[in-house]
Amino acid sequence: MSIEEILEIIRRGTDEVLVEADLVDKLKEGRSLRIKAGFDPTAPDLHLGHTVLINKMRQFQDLGHEVIFLIGDFTGMIGDPTGKNLTRKPLTREAVLENAKSYEHQVFKILDPLKTTVVFNSSWMGEKSAADLIKLAARQTVARMLERDDFEKRYKGGQPIAIHEFLYPLVQGWDSVELKADVELGGTDQKFNLLMGRELQKQEGQTPQTIITMPILEGMDGVQKMSKSLNNYIGVDDSPDEMFGKLMSVSDELMWRYFELLSFRPMGEIEKMRRQVEEGGNPRDAKVELAKEIVARFHSPQQADQAEESFVNRFRKGAIPDEMNEVAVEADGGVIAIANLLKQAGLTASTSDAMRMIRQKAVKIDGEAISDTRLKIDMGTTKIYQVGKRKFARVTVK
Repeated sequence: MSIEEILEIIRRGTDEVLVEADLVDKLKEGRSLRIKAGFDPTAPDLHLGHTVLINKMRQFQDLGHEVIFLIGDFTGMIGDPTGKNLTRKPLTREAVLENAKSYEHQVFKILDPLKTTVVFNSSWMGEKSAADLIKLAARQTVARMLERDDFEKRYKGGQPIAIHEFLYPLVQGWDSVELKADVELGGTDQKFNLLMGRELQKQEGQTPQTIITMPILEGMDGVQKMSKSLNNYIGVDDSPDEMFGKLMSVSDELMWRYFELLSFRPMGEIEKMRRQVEEGGNPRDAKVELAKEIVARFHSPQQADQAEESFVNRFRKGAIPDEMNEVAVEADGGVIAIANLLKQAGLTASTSDAMRMIRQKAVKIDGEAISDTRLKIDMGTTKIYQVGKRKFARVTVK
């Protein structure tokens, strides 16, 4: 492939490439580049939001480059302050290692294990003395650290910033020095930390890494970033049926965002599908293609077919209308009672009417009939609700 063709693949779905001219120079050298991405094992499960970045790593593998999957077991014990308005509670060593094992199992559903080097940053940071950390801290000023958006907001808002939090971007940057990274990938919220790697590499006389920032994927609600804590996530280890059903519940608009960031299909093929929908095609058909592709990636093509069949059977072929209202309802204290949700969504005239319909088993959530009138729905979820045979709504709880 030409350099421009390679760049087209690399640019797809990215937010920013800094500095692209430097990346071009590295690609012209014709060698295998060292592509680094770090993950703090702060939770045992990965979701599709994490895979936006991992997919890009796989693209680099397919282009012949070396991928370094860095597990931040040392930084995980500091606690990533990115986007936090409070000091993050550090994890224990035991919790970090347990989560790290789970990460390795999940990432190899996407990455080629034969072309992936897994490293732990404790292997070099754990060897450093207190004096070494002081020397590392001396490389940056407090004023420079306060340029970071989240630190600046916390400082101006009178929120405490612990001293050890300033070490986090420095340690992440030092990882790039140790690994002699040519390229580092990260979310848009990691830009300060990624630039720190470039800076420290320059100080050490290395060629500074190119940084590639990836967008933060919205959760199923289409508003907030995908997060397990917000319960708007699709887990890498979700069952085929659960994964398929969740993907089918996202809005038609959000579907195209998922296609761009999660699908491995050529963009030309995706654009063709989009035009077909705009010209009157059924968006559900495109959504099925997306759901089957993702399920096949994390399970198998056979399980993807079975999940589609199960989904169709649950909804009784043809029962789901091509179009339905998309409604947002407000949660009080993080949850909303099912009867209140149905009333707010306009699916029932009153909460008592909702209770009656539930008792009659005339209410379904994602095709499954419910009978619990006391059911609570979590904030951040997006599901298809059906009352009777003809009332449908895709409801997001905010």
